[in-house]
Amino acid sequence: MIIPYQQLSADALRGLIEEFITREGTDYGWEETSLERKVQQVHTQVERGEVVIVFDHASETVSLLTREQARDIPDD
Repeated sequence: MIIPYQQLSADALRGLIEEFITREGTDYGWEETSLERKVQQVHTQVERGEVVIVFDHASETVSLLTREQARDIPDD
C-alpha cells in the first residue's frame, strides 16, 4: 500500500529518509555527499512522486521504493 508522504509528520518523513539512506549505503561518486544533501535529494524525489512510501501489511514495515518498484508489488 502506498502511503502519501503528506500523511507523515515532517520528523517521521525525515527519519524514514535518513534510515533509507544509511541502510542502503549508497555511493554518490567521487565526491563525498553530506547526509543533509542526501536527505534533500531523496525528499525532492518523494515530492515529485519518483520515490514512494510503501507499507507492507505482512511484515508491518515501511520502505521507500521507486515508483517503478512499487508497481511490481501486489495490492493489499
